[in-house]
Amino acid sequence: MNLNSKIETLENIYKIYDDFAGTLDIACKRYCSLCCTVNVTMTTLEGRKIAKSIIPEEKKNLFDKIRCSSSMQRFRPRETINMLAELSMEEGFVPEENNAFPGQCPLLINHECAIYNERPFGCRCFVSKQNCSESGIATVDDFVLTVNNIFLQVLEHVDAGGFYGNLADVLLFLENTENRDNLLSSKMINPLSTLIKNHHLKILMIPPEHREKAQPILAALYKLKY
Repeated sequence: MNLNSKIETLENIYKIYDDFAGTLDIACKRYCSLCCTVNVTMTTLEGRKIAKSIIPEEKKNLFDKIRCSSSMQRFRPRETINMLAELSMEEGFVPEENNAFPGQCPLLINHECAIYNERPFGCRCFVSKQNCSESGIATVDDFVLTVNNIFLQVLEHVDAGGFYGNLADVLLFLENTENRDNLLSSKMINPLSTLIKNHHLKILMIPPEHREKAQPILAALYKLKY
């Protein structure tokens, strides 16, 4: 599956999720940016789409903003979600990671996302039933969390052969033309110690009580080309 086909599949996955999110009663709205932190993670496939959108001269300053923030402590995952699913299947537990570092996303400008249309799934799926500024925390329905995990697992599967990491690390790696070309030609090698290799999907993490309700979403995802 070439990169263009993967990008098309990525966009179709986003569309399916947007349709699902449109059915939810959520408090999220424009200028609500408490969840826009330095802890966002994504795949290199998503990063390639974002990097392409900010390479033009009028947006190149965004790479500078990311670089300036790169010294900030941020969440750098040790496992991908499909790795966690395999661990859960084989060993019966999922290790916890600290992903709650303070700090604003470098792509946030005046409480708005500078790459909103291309934002990664980690941003798209973060929804709350209550206003976070009032409650101090996001309130997310358990079924929505299950659906989010399904999409994260499928996205990683589509980008198997690529890598996963913090938004800043992925984008600074893909700022380099050679690295983008290697991704385009599927010649990626492990680029940084902060990025980890994506895994194919072996088992979906769906609790028994959500399996029937998740069927329409699974059916829509199964129709896509992988």
